[in-house]
Amino acid sequence: MNVNYEMRDAVAVITLNRPDKLNALTPEMREALGTFFEQAGRDSEVRAVLLTSAGKAFCASGDVSRMGDFTPQSGRDLLKLAHRMVRNLANIEKPVVASVRGAVAGIGWSMALACDAVIASETAKFSQVFRHVGLVPDGGAVYFLTQHLGLLRAKELVYSGRRVEAREALSMGLVNQVVADEALDAVAFEYARELAAGPTFALGVAKKMFKLMYQPDLETLLDAEAWAQGLALLTDDHQEGVRAFFDKRPPVFQGR
Repeated sequence: MNVNYEMRDAVAVITLNRPDKLNALTPEMREALGTFFEQAGRDSEVRAVLLTSAGKAFCASGDVSRMGDFTPQSGRDLLKLAHRMVRNLANIEKPVVASVRGAVAGIGWSMALACDAVIASETAKFSQVFRHVGLVPDGGAVYFLTQHLGLLRAKELVYSGRRVEAREALSMGLVNQVVADEALDAVAFEYARELAAGPTFALGVAKKMFKLMYQPDLETLLDAEAWAQGLALLTDDHQEGVRAFFDKRPPVFQGR
């Protein structure tokens, strides 16, 4: 299933382990991540969580091998897996740290945004790639980006799909630290370990209080996302985006 789970010093370390595909998420990985996030949230021995990856990229969005083949039902089923995964991650009532390098794209960026802190390698590159294949952002990206940036800046990233380098992400408040790539693993784990040694009950309560600051809530946004993505999957623009992706050419969208 290409996802590993281990305990280290009261930290649940959850690792995306599909490095040959830049950790692009398969349906099986989404299922496993949702289960591991729930497990970490419920296990009293876990006091903090570190979400990390093997290889040179954190997560280059979803697996593209089935892109373009979705029906409304199969697309909705895949999105339900993503929503379970993101809900279980965002609802962990303990500190959660993301350790990211290389490509942090699409739903990979959504996962990072759902964490409480993001430690980034100087190699990290963030992007909302959905517009390139004629889709809407998923994994709660609109919800999380708007929380971090406000409407105007969130829209700019979603509408352009441009790449955000690590230092720009730091200046925008999208990551907490940028470190040398060779130091990333150690720095991120130490940060998670320090949080695990803190008053994690109080931190968990504070985390719930932060969630009360924003409307609409994540559940409302994910419900809206489900019908929006279902429509987008049926458009000519999405099919053109898929063809262009595999042809390695710029897409020519028609707005339908």
